[in-house]
Amino acid sequence: MPPLPYAPRVYDPRRIAYASELAQGTHRFQEPPREDCPWCGSRRLRTRLRAPDLLQHKPGTFALHQCRDCGHAFQNPRLTPAGLAFYHRDFDETDPEGFADPALAARRGHRRHRTDAHLMRGVGEPEAWLDVGTGHGHFPRAAQEVFPYTSFDGLDPTPRVERARAAGRVEEAHVGHLADPHVAERLRGRYDVVSIFHHLAHVPDPRAELRGALTALRPGGHLLIELPDPRCLFALLLGRWWLPHGQPRHLHLLPLHNLRAELESQGCTVLITDRRTPHTPGDLSAAVALALTHVLPAADAPWHDTPPTTLQRALRAVLSTVTSPLVDAATVLDLLLSPLLRRTPGLSNAYRVIARAA
Repeated sequence: MPPLPYAPRVYDPRRIAYASELAQGTHRFQEPPREDCPWCGSRRLRTRLRAPDLLQHKPGTFALHQCRDCGHAFQNPRLTPAGLAFYHRDFDETDPEGFADPALAARRGHRRHRTDAHLMRGVGEPEAWLDVGTGHGHFPRAAQEVFPYTSFDGLDPTPRVERARAAGRVEEAHVGHLADPHVAERLRGRYDVVSIFHHLAHVPDPRAELRGALTALRPGGHLLIELPDPRCLFALLLGRWWLPHGQPRHLHLLPLHNLRAELESQGCTVLITDRRTPHTPGDLSAAVALALTHVLPAADAPWHDTPPTTLQRALRAVLSTVTSPLVDAATVLDLLLSPLLRRTPGLSNAYRVIARAA
């Protein structure tokens, strides 16, 4: 009997499953391309960048298009639900924050989460707070130290939120999207604060997610939103090596003025817009790490036909050791530049909005 066309040379159930999917090609994971902007409907589009999967190195090339009129950037063609599942599979297996390479694991720490929670001290003690895209629930755990009498719930598209509940980081765990009418209706009017940190970039329909967040709020409740800023300097300079471009897992990058206009159109009062202090150091170090992992011999992964040879493993280990000072130097430079970037609008890599619902 001849070998199956998708059978890898080394028996591994996960490798066989990936090989059978990849034998059908990756184009089936993408929807037909759009000819108009999903935010404003303009047909004046340009290609912002093309990039492969720089984190997991799964097959495929992805394009971000940008609207020349409103500035909205979006993946085009967009991944289908099956494509999103494929490219998210095994993504957070080796690191709880979702990075497959330790060099890219410098993330928002406990102190930063506490600082974010302090932003809401001016609105009093919330009775109930929903953290959307909560992942493992690290933000609610830190925020509980600031608001010890607040009930924190979490919502996430993945079962990670259920593990967060089991660990005591959230009281209630909800799996899904606020864009799902069933989820939004179940949570209707339950919360004084809804926080959405860097989550809208991942959802197929950011507008619907925002409407769901407003549904979950009580009258006069507050939205706390933070997003990567696609108009910042490093986004323009680094191109596909800017980590928040995040292909293929980031579907949308929203400019601040678009988000603000949408909130106001939904009857919200925008209290704070901040393009400075939300900056997180790491643009240069992440770019260097992405570039290095792109050129190093491939790590073992089940979507490759065969595991790396002993020589390839040794070469990767040696080159990783030799090049690690480059990442360290970039990290130091990130930290040195951070005060300047935080003081200058347009240089910070993120922005924050606090809005009050009607």
